[in-house]
Amino acid sequence: MTRTSSAPTVTRTSSALLRSPVAALLAVLLAASGVLLGAGGAQAAGYRYWSFWEGDGKSWAYATQGPSLVRPDDGTVQGFRFAVSEDSADADRPRHAPDFGAICADTPAKGGAKRVALVIDPSTAEDAPAGEKPPALRTACAQVAPDASSAEALASVAKPLRYDSSAMICAISGYPKSGCGEQVSGDGSKKDGSGKDGSGKDGSGKPSAPEASSAPAADDGGSGGGPSAGLLLGIGAVLLLGVAAVFQARRRR
Repeated sequence: MTRTSSAPTVTRTSSALLRSPVAALLAVLLAASGVLLGAGGAQAAGYRYWSFWEGDGKSWAYATQGPSLVRPDDGTVQGFRFAVSEDSADADRPRHAPDFGAICADTPAKGGAKRVALVIDPSTAEDAPAGEKPPALRTACAQVAPDASSAEALASVAKPLRYDSSAMICAISGYPKSGCGEQVSGDGSKKDGSGKDGSGKDGSGKPSAPEASSAPAADDGGSGGGPSAGLLLGIGAVLLLGVAAVFQARRRR
């Protein structure tokens, strides 16, 4: 009777001892995964740059080409917004309605020229580089040659302009004095949270082409906000090691 009753006792004891280290191992793996994922989120950052927008009279849409490539028609409204954002989906829109009639009201049509309404929004002090103060938002009606690009229209009313080697706009009317699409540490969230045009309506953002003078591409470290490929591989390796350890422990049972 004594030997018969001891076998279940040994089995139950072995199972309890096995479950204890396995449960502890799983808890460690879950904690490690949480730390790794948290580290990936902490790496998220934004970029400080001038974004380029196109207006339809009511709302703004993120431009899919850069101002040096776009040749707007007469009556077009375009906007430039300086701000910190992660990408085109996160970018802040110009804080003024894209109203061609209001912006170009004092500029009569002229033969052999076209009018392009421009909204130039340097944003707020929160988005300004250290030591700089953003100028006031302003509008302008550029009257340029029929084949002029958006960049030429902007240059006619907002010199000096500064570009980088990829034709991305770095400064409009000399603002900012230095820097161009530099990464800004932090969570990459909007600084002023406006994201709306002057009419109070949201414009629909569009993903940008590489030459669109828009958000700089995220680096290989996954700074765009989500976990990088290396981070995900690391998590996968940790989980695989955990599964192997559990399997091995069960084989020894």
